[in-house]
Amino acid sequence: MGKNKIGILCVFWLACSISVFSQNINRRVAEIYTAEIGVREKTGNNDGERVEEYLRVCGLGKGYAWCAAFISWTFDKAGVKAIKSAWSPNWFPANKTIYVRGNKNNLTPNRADVLGITRTNGSVYHVGFIDEWTNGSNFCISVEGNTNNAGSAEGDGVYKKRRLKSQIGKVSRWI
Repeated sequence: MGKNKIGILCVFWLACSISVFSQNINRRVAEIYTAEIGVREKTGNNDGERVEEYLRVCGLGKGYAWCAAFISWTFDKAGVKAIKSAWSPNWFPANKTIYVRGNKNNLTPNRADVLGITRTNGSVYHVGFIDEWTNGSNFCISVEGNTNNAGSAEGDGVYKKRRLKSQIGKVSRWI
């Protein structure tokens, strides 16, 4: 009986520790991406000191679309083990995808999860971070690189956005 109680307490302690650790990492990721809000391209051609820093994490130079490189850079700065890819679809492997539009078995997205904006065929063409997701709301708050006020996937900077959830086709969790 005593061994069972100790075992149960150990499992409970481990679960709590993992939860607290995840919350701290989520907070750190959010601090990093929030500090980048307002970064803008230098000439509007996927360039500029910060944009090129995001791209370098993925082994690329200026001139490439960089929304996914921004995700890679942020996770790298936070010490999160994740892929380093500037190609948006790479952020949604089956074992990391927690939400697919229209699926009834979705998990609720958390802050610092990766959102994917999809075409009508379901292919991801733009990514960002979930900053707030409220069940029952038609909108979420995101932070995205290579977007603009209009929400373009070929924008000019890092913006905090109010996105329709219906635009989000997939969400992945790396933390």
